[in-house]
Amino acid sequence: MADECCGTGPATSASTFSGAAAPEPPSRVWQVRELQAAAASGVLLGVSFLAPGAWSTPLMLAALAVGAATFVPGAVRALLRGGLGVGLLMTIAAAGAVALGEYGEAATLAFLFSIAEGLEGYALARTRHGLRALLDLVPPHAVLLRGNAEQQVEPAELVVGDILVVRPGEKIATDGTVRAGRSALDTSVVTGESVPSEVGPGSEVFAGTINGAGVLEVTVTATAEDNSLARLVHIVQDAQERKGDSQRLAARFARPLVPGVLVLAALIAALGSLFGDPGVWIERALVVLVAAAPCAFALSVPIAVVAAVGAASKAGVLIKGGAAVEALGAVRVVALDKTGTLTRNNPAVVDVVTAPGIDRDRVLGIAAALEARSEHPLAAAILTAADKLPSLGAQDVEAVPGNGLTGTVEGTSARLGKPGFIDPGALGTEVARLQSAGATVVLVEHDNAVLGAVAVRDEIRPEASEAVARLKRQGIQVVMLTGDNTRTAEAIAADAGITDVRAELLPEDKARIVTELSARGPVAMVGDGINDAPALATAHAGIAMGAMGSDVAIEAADIALMGEDLRRLPDAIAHTRAARAVFTQNLILSGAILITLVPLAGLGVLGLAAVVATHELAEVLVIANGIRAGRKTRLPHHQSVRDPAPARPAAATPLLLPTADGCADGCCDISADAPARADDRKALLLAAPSRKEPTDTTLAAPADRPTLLPLATSTPATRTAPAQKGAPSPTAPHREPVTGSTDAASAPSCDCCSH
Repeated sequence: MADECCGTGPATSASTFSGAAAPEPPSRVWQVRELQAAAASGVLLGVSFLAPGAWSTPLMLAALAVGAATFVPGAVRALLRGGLGVGLLMTIAAAGAVALGEYGEAATLAFLFSIAEGLEGYALARTRHGLRALLDLVPPHAVLLRGNAEQQVEPAELVVGDILVVRPGEKIATDGTVRAGRSALDTSVVTGESVPSEVGPGSEVFAGTINGAGVLEVTVTATAEDNSLARLVHIVQDAQERKGDSQRLAARFARPLVPGVLVLAALIAALGSLFGDPGVWIERALVVLVAAAPCAFALSVPIAVVAAVGAASKAGVLIKGGAAVEALGAVRVVALDKTGTLTRNNPAVVDVVTAPGIDRDRVLGIAAALEARSEHPLAAAILTAADKLPSLGAQDVEAVPGNGLTGTVEGTSARLGKPGFIDPGALGTEVARLQSAGATVVLVEHDNAVLGAVAVRDEIRPEASEAVARLKRQGIQVVMLTGDNTRTAEAIAADAGITDVRAELLPEDKARIVTELSARGPVAMVGDGINDAPALATAHAGIAMGAMGSDVAIEAADIALMGEDLRRLPDAIAHTRAARAVFTQNLILSGAILITLVPLAGLGVLGLAAVVATHELAEVLVIANGIRAGRKTRLPHHQSVRDPAPARPAAATPLLLPTADGCADGCCDISADAPARADDRKALLLAAPSRKEPTDTTLAAPADRPTLLPLATSTPATRTAPAQKGAPSPTAPHREPVTGSTDAASAPSCDCCSH
């Protein structure tokens, strides 16, 4: 370890890591070989002080041999490769002490240095052990479904396309897609989130997550060697090798210091022998050799980086090395993307406004045809709203970055995009109203005529305001960057507590603004890692949100929040700030000891034993302090802001019966197998106060700010949207709800439980 700490030993590539092949680090401190040797050396040294004179010297030499065995062989091997490390300095000092007849001094040096070597190796191994523990999350066996028979196999035998059977409480062996069944998965070991994640047919699942109450059939999409958990471990190991400025500074100082110390010691010995007693000055040269050894200085940053990165990865925060730790810890401005960062990235159609004489299905049909192959989140909302409409098909569809889509539908040119790209014309008032309510509006044009507008809203994350408030308490300025319109952006920002809003931005605009914000201090950009790639690359620290399972997002950013909880952002900043403080403390401590010990050793104030004891104590303190960077006190488990929905059983759910008061969602246990309860419930309704509910499914516009409620969520077939009152005006825009959907405010309510 002494040679490795100063960069002269052989590098260990993270890419060679294998969960099966790598030796297990010692789980107990007394299992460390160097510490066992140090203990034996210490016993022999202690006995030598008590033994008679004839036995004292042999016992001291034995103590020296046992202790030196922990570092002399490595120092010799490094020297044969041309490396000069701290182990070589200690070897020369011990040999010189023996040559001078100072056997006790030499044995003391070997004893203390072997203790430091053992503690150093143990600390580094234990900080890296957390990553190996991640691989241990994969179960030793998996149940494979072949034909109608189940077969138990090892995860390494799984291939893409296999069908896994995962029972309640079992871990998922590798990444896959749910083929059948419903359950709730505990993903905390991977994402750091304590709230179970609902899964059903078509849902992605990841290796190491724990199944809840349901039985799942999972189609394997990645082998055990290439699943998300294995890739995460490899990426984190690579990240631990990346050096920040502080670490590079320590390395630049430590590497040339070893040969410099050899030259200095030689000069002291030579010049002192010329002008004084050779025995005195040679001994002082040996003491200087030990005093100037830079191992503590070289270890100041690496051990803290390894500890900080490892602890963060176990809490669902992937920090890619020392440079990222330093960059995030220094951040003073955070720029947040809106979609997928401040919002849930699960938009829904909340309103459809049509031009006079145009049917709502026509607007949705043209929009869905253009969006059919788009991966934009708004596309998914429109396609969901139009899923029961006949497909029109579109040709020659092209994206206009930052604006929308163009193409041909039914042989006629069509466009879909934001206001400004398409002139809303007579729909301008309605578009403004929807935007003021925080909805994103896309206009649909066919044959150069505006057919209507589709309003989509992506609801803000429930924890967003708490996360923003914590960032502000940390002294960080928060800015929102989005390509959405100003009204929508300001509505979302107001809910989150953000006052600095930059809207209607193209990707290159975001990168430019990040550069401008750098005048205020180091900037962190938080985005999805793909669309915001220019801004992520421009920022001092690029942060990808919700990156689990996304290689692109992980590679694009310096830091990746593997889960969907935005509160992990202030957690990560607090964690890296604490790690940076540890870096600084270690560098100051180790540097001060070097500056103090060398002149005292050169002047003969301190002897070899005192210098060795001080030097090794300093190394132990640096190691212990560095391990503090791995504490997870700033990475707590957060309680969900909302109660998670219970997992639905895999068995068929009972048929929901609509009742006179409109309850058709099972909240009152009115089902096909429990009709007898209906009379009891109706009696309860007679005693309940009556309420008058609105029946218009369109979105009312209060004076201050209208509230939009999703109209496009799937509902049971027994529930239908109430009919619209009146006919559309021949001149005014006509607004209709989406077929098969209902607004919470317009549906007949359930008086028994206010559902």
